[in-house]
Amino acid sequence: MITEQLQKKIDFAIKLIQSASKIAAANGCPEIEVCYSGGKDSDVILELTKMAGVPYRAIYKNTTIDPPGTIKHAKDVGAEVLRPKMTFFEIVSKNGFPSRFRRFCCSILKEYKVLDYAIIGIRRDESVARKERYNEPEECRVYSKKEKCRQYYPILDWTKDDVEEFILERGIKCAPVYYDEKGTFHVERRLGCLCCVLASNRKRIEQFQRYPNMLKAYAKYGKIYRDSHPDCRATKSHENIYAQIVHDLFYCDKQQEWKDLNSGLFPPPITKSFWRTTSR
Repeated sequence: MITEQLQKKIDFAIKLIQSASKIAAANGCPEIEVCYSGGKDSDVILELTKMAGVPYRAIYKNTTIDPPGTIKHAKDVGAEVLRPKMTFFEIVSKNGFPSRFRRFCCSILKEYKVLDYAIIGIRRDESVARKERYNEPEECRVYSKKEKCRQYYPILDWTKDDVEEFILERGIKCAPVYYDEKGTFHVERRLGCLCCVLASNRKRIEQFQRYPNMLKAYAKYGKIYRDSHPDCRATKSHENIYAQIVHDLFYCDKQQEWKDLNSGLFPPPITKSFWRTTSR
């Protein structure tokens, strides 16, 4: 049963969505965008939008490196799946590897405007950075001089427990990543791009081990960038793509860190057979 405290948050969220919809309609936007990432929070705002009874378009921006089952889940809930102009690895071949300080992949794959008014499942409870960044449940997002979007955050003050309670009470089915082998829901899990640079080193290593084709693709397209940019810093600093992956993607500067990461993750020193597999 929904607690009284959560019910107040639900009521506020619905009123905010309804108000946003009226403002959008008054400004020539008959439908409001539900920014659907496939994650648990976007499932919550989608359900709240349905409860609000307003016209909307749920839009999922395919990053091309989504966890397995995420796109199917987005389609199952009725979201439109938009494919970017460039895949993640096409971006890597032209720009090199992204990093925590150079997340150009996000702006190309996810951070672009579709409709003038949008609902987003951002919560301050997720991180210290978000708590400091987001103060109000609405703001004007400026993408460029010509691209602006009014964004609303109906669950900004929701906690992780609120999200779990709402999902379980409403019987919402989330993406596969949130369930274990027994089908138990885990609200603490997060959905994001495979091997994302914002994830911890341990999680990235685990994902590379679980999805070895991702590692091969990193090597293949990273090498394409190196070959076309012989004077770039990465090419001059690392003798081959193998060394660059360790240093650039895992921020490994010490010899012991190299040994720890090399253990069980990478193949033996680069061989012709390895490059044959990464070049396919």
